[in-house]
Amino acid sequence: MLESIDLKLLLSLEALLEYRNVTHAARYMGVSQPSMSRSLARLRGIFDDDLVVRGSSSLVPTPQAECLAKVLPPILSAIRAMMDRSCAPGEWRSKATMVMPDHQALILLPPLLPLLREHAPNLDIVTDPLLAGALLRLEQGEIHLAIGQIDAAPLGYLRRTLYADRFACLLRQGHPALAREWTIDSFATLHHAAIASDSKDGFGRVHDELVKLDVLDRDPVLVSNILTAAAAVAASDLVLIVPGRVATRIAALLPLAIVDPPVELTPYEVALIWHERCHRDPEHRWLRHEITAAASQTELMQTSQTGRAITEAPR
Repeated sequence: MLESIDLKLLLSLEALLEYRNVTHAARYMGVSQPSMSRSLARLRGIFDDDLVVRGSSSLVPTPQAECLAKVLPPILSAIRAMMDRSCAPGEWRSKATMVMPDHQALILLPPLLPLLREHAPNLDIVTDPLLAGALLRLEQGEIHLAIGQIDAAPLGYLRRTLYADRFACLLRQGHPALAREWTIDSFATLHHAAIASDSKDGFGRVHDELVKLDVLDRDPVLVSNILTAAAAVAASDLVLIVPGRVATRIAALLPLAIVDPPVELTPYEVALIWHERCHRDPEHRWLRHEITAAASQTELMQTSQTGRAITEAPR
């Protein structure tokens, strides 16, 4: 029986039960009266029932039509909801899990969370700091997005650059190195704090570059997260190399000076990665847009704060 029904017939039945008039139902459906009459004839054959008969002032539903009038609205509502995936962001009541290293969360979450709170107050955000294995987890649906220094998107994945950055050095205000000439040799004598890295978040690359230049502290103070490292630097003569935006954010919280490294380091680019399985999903697309908007805010904030936050390297 199902194969004999098309969706338009159910919509015609909905209109006939609503308006109890063939002409009015036809006008609602945007078809001619003869076309609606033919639809009614087909419906009568399918259900083996008159469905609506003439009354004194309008069509009158049969008992079977009255039963259909009860079950048809939720069925059509479910079909409409299935076809209309453009739900408002504020209706999103699920959870979004994003892989995002701690130092990127420090930059992106402050502008992102107010946007989400305004437009999707029921959306829960969960962040995971480990980039390792993120691509497979995206494919399997364990996470929704990955954010970090990811150079290329393999086949089946999509990538959007959020912003580019350069690395900077953090030292405590009053550090002796700030009063001396800032050279590769003086930099090489400093004791470093370093972030434990899975080599996929930018710190691993900086480590490799400094090793090649033979200026890396061979026995750094290794810590698990950026804020712990920054607090250690503020209370000691350690130096910490971090992305420029991170340096600016942290220097606003702790008594730290920012100086450019005395060596040229590869620029730092932060990207958003997702799997093509979610590419056309409206909620997912909306969330990607909000993350991009938050990243744009960090660009403006960095531009306005750089002049105030960066200490010129000593000569």
